[in-house]
Amino acid sequence: MSQNTEKKNIVVNIVTTEKAYLLAEKYNYITLKVHRNSNKKEIKEFVEKTFNVKVLKVNTLIDRDGYKKAYVKLSPENRALDIIERLSR
Repeated sequence: MSQNTEKKNIVVNIVTTEKAYLLAEKYNYITLKVHRNSNKKEIKEFVEKTFNVKVLKVNTLIDRDGYKKAYVKLSPENRALDIIERLSR
């Protein structure tokens, strides 16, 4: 399924709250809002291909809006804050 999945079907938007910035600064996490039918493997593949980074792990939860929120931990050689800054412009 991950081969047929298009980019627009996985990520809804990037989360740019204070907490998301704190996680990016301290722990090198990117916070994304994704569709509920996306799994961790698809999210990892999408982030690695789109942003050209190495993903260490993906944690997910369902938020109160009905979307799935994905916390994506990047490898130390990639800075999550740089990616968030580039996307939020």
